[in-house]
Amino acid sequence: MRVAITGSSGLMGTALRKRLAADGHEIRRIVRHRPQGPAEIGWDPEAHKFDPTALDGVDAVVHLAGVGIGDHRWTAERKKLIRDSRVDGTTTISTAFTAIADPPKVLISASAVGWYGDTGDRQVDETAPPGRGFLAELCETWEAATEPARAAGARVVTIRSGLVLAPNGGIMSRLKPLFSFGLGGKIGSGKQYWPWISLADQIDAICFLLDHDVAGPVNMTGPVPVTNAEFTRVLGSIVHRPALIPVPPFALRAAIGEFADEGVLIGQRAVPAALSKAGFTHTHSTLEQALRWATSG
Repeated sequence: MRVAITGSSGLMGTALRKRLAADGHEIRRIVRHRPQGPAEIGWDPEAHKFDPTALDGVDAVVHLAGVGIGDHRWTAERKKLIRDSRVDGTTTISTAFTAIADPPKVLISASAVGWYGDTGDRQVDETAPPGRGFLAELCETWEAATEPARAAGARVVTIRSGLVLAPNGGIMSRLKPLFSFGLGGKIGSGKQYWPWISLADQIDAICFLLDHDVAGPVNMTGPVPVTNAEFTRVLGSIVHRPALIPVPPFALRAAIGEFADEGVLIGQRAVPAALSKAGFTHTHSTLEQALRWATSG
């Protein structure tokens, strides 16, 4: 299979292209810089510049590009950048499917469990409607931007990712040092659900979706979402440090601003119903298994 990937230098994209190459697939990296040979395709998503003919002969596109959501405080300018990097990029890729006679058969496009807003104790699967707030509205617009590819006949999958747990990078690069020094603890009330998935299972699931006839939204989460209090308890146990230092909401808001209320102090009790129905099996089916793997590096 010939697969084109955006965001191929990120945590998920790097792992995915290595896995696909190891499995014998041919990779085309969609990059912002000047292409360095036939394995790269150039694009400028902000300007909606992309040569659709570059997708000739490509079987599937995995679209993962987008600036980090929690990397900086949410100013009006930052929120615009977060939105534009996702919606403009998805629109650019998706529209390219309509401009060639034989477009790729599959588009797997990133999204997030932020779609659901704050679900409290309510369990949600892919049939749940969007919630409220900046992230929920972003995800709704982000996913809608895939419509041109769907209209062109592609099988479109929007992957709603939870917290991706990896040995190097992602949220664990922030949490592991804190907990290793005994500085970890629940955040806010600790009652908010943190849907998680190991990077290994995330990559396995994307590869599974490339080969299986699944379309529409897919929750990329582990089988059993847990509360923040349970997450921090298990992580503290694994690194042999008590998770006793809670982070009060006011301190978190002072440190990271609006993202605290949208991305950390609320949560989603999201379950991977679509993956389970399709027959996907997680390697790390419990939080403890996922965290032990993610802290092994």
